Amino acid sequence: MSKIVLTEEQAYLAMYAFLEEYYELTESDEIGGLLGSMSLLEDGDTADSAILEDWKTAINKVIENKVNAKLKLNK
Repeated sequence: MSKIVLTEEQAYLAMYAFLEEYYELTESDEIGGLLGSMSLLEDGDTADSAILEDWKTAINKVIENKVNAKLKLNK
């Protein structure tokens, strides 16, 4: 993957757009609920304030190199 630098807000919006596209393909109720919680209100806060804290925790895991997305196959 090439290196792209995003602000925290841009990264959040990119994940939202990804999930929104996934929802349109699958119509998954779980993804729809997540998108509702992630939606931004007029004041810029998320509909569910806990989601933003979870997002910041995820960002910190990435910054601290604590995320391993490599596929693991068991033999």
